[in-house]
Amino acid sequence: MDNTTDIEAYLKEHEHKDMLRFLTCGSVDDGKSTLIGRMLYDSKMIFDDQLAAAESESKKYGTTSEKIDMALLVDGLQSEREQGITIDVAYRFFTTENRKFVIADTPGHEQYTRNMVTGASTADVAIILIDARKGILTQTRRHSFIVNLLGIKHVIVAINKMDLVDFSQVTFNEIKDAYAKLADELKIENTYYIPMSALDGDNIVDRSKKTPWYEGKTLLNLLDTMDVSSVASNENFRFPVQYVNRPNLDFRGFCGTIVGGSVKVGDDITVLPSGKTTKVKSIISAHDITEENRTVTTTEAFTSMAVTLTTEDEVDISRGDMIVHTNNLPSVSNNLKVMLVWMDEKPMRSDKVYDIKRATSVVNGSFEKINYKIDVNSYEKTEVTQLKLNDIASCRMVLTRPIAADAYSDNRLAGSFIVIDRITNNTVGAGMIVGVSRRNTGEVNKIYSEAEKELNAYVRKHFPEWDCRVV
Repeated sequence: MDNTTDIEAYLKEHEHKDMLRFLTCGSVDDGKSTLIGRMLYDSKMIFDDQLAAAESESKKYGTTSEKIDMALLVDGLQSEREQGITIDVAYRFFTTENRKFVIADTPGHEQYTRNMVTGASTADVAIILIDARKGILTQTRRHSFIVNLLGIKHVIVAINKMDLVDFSQVTFNEIKDAYAKLADELKIENTYYIPMSALDGDNIVDRSKKTPWYEGKTLLNLLDTMDVSSVASNENFRFPVQYVNRPNLDFRGFCGTIVGGSVKVGDDITVLPSGKTTKVKSIISAHDITEENRTVTTTEAFTSMAVTLTTEDEVDISRGDMIVHTNNLPSVSNNLKVMLVWMDEKPMRSDKVYDIKRATSVVNGSFEKINYKIDVNSYEKTEVTQLKLNDIASCRMVLTRPIAADAYSDNRLAGSFIVIDRITNNTVGAGMIVGVSRRNTGEVNKIYSEAEKELNAYVRKHFPEWDCRVV
């Protein structure tokens, strides 16, 4: 009984803390896994058996002489431990008095760029490690570009292995100035610089006496106090319908998770892509349902809440539809400009149809045109006819039916998608919506006459094989 009480008390203590997701990235062997291991160790988040295993394997692999190899607390694959590198994306959780953290340790090697994109897609903050002996390398530029591409607004530049350059302030300032130029080039908004040694713990959790010239915060203190709240994603109400709940003839609700904004009972809403309008009748929050009361309703729901909405009118709503506020409509189109990261060993073909999964909807689509490929090392744009593994390009994506299109910069959840091979069911790409393609822009907000709407409805009803879009 006491154990149950302790667990409940622990969960209650952490329930209302802010969650911050961050990733570590940088060049090969810059110390990313060591940094995370050190943070977990110094914040007392390592169990005794984990520490004993790390001590044993440090002697076995001999990567850090007599010291404990902190990276072994994170690197999970056998091949990672033997090579001393990170291959997969490793996720770890820890907490402080102020915040909960989810860490994504991403690989530094070029051939694992797709893994890094996966880790960066949900992060609020990026920690880019730079070896103080080597300075900015090609992979540092690549990862900085991807971090910026994926909309991460806060970048902590961790200048690591300062112990190997005698904690030189001159070396620190040289790297800081060089990265500041890179950040300006990429238009990275917020950058922070910390001199550290992940192996010895300098400026990770506790301030180091070896850098009296550094007056900034330690890494953990910076993460603990950083304001990463996003205003843009909270302005526009977006509710992708995941499931239509109809337990009996008297109830029809639409389940899903709010990915942007908030909604109240009585709000005017529009269902996209159909354009049907109605009002919110009730909001049922699963969080409030108990054994005694299974119909608890609330008057308002916010971003990240899983809720069930009911409507005033009988409106045709199905899985994959997007419910939005009537006075704040996104563009609706089947022709989109996107940034695409190709993640498959088979090249992307413009004549091939893929499944495009965006939020809860799955639509057939193809990449009709590659506008340009970006060299993530030099940032040059080049014309290509196909995309290979780890390529990043601007493309025009054409879908078989229109979707509500939010730009990724406005809403990361509603503006991102994955590409699935229809034969193998493998995820072969990930993309970000930039906007509506010019070829289709003129039609997006066009006002149609009643005769045009009736004709459109007739065609869709009697000739569904034409896959006519809704106007």
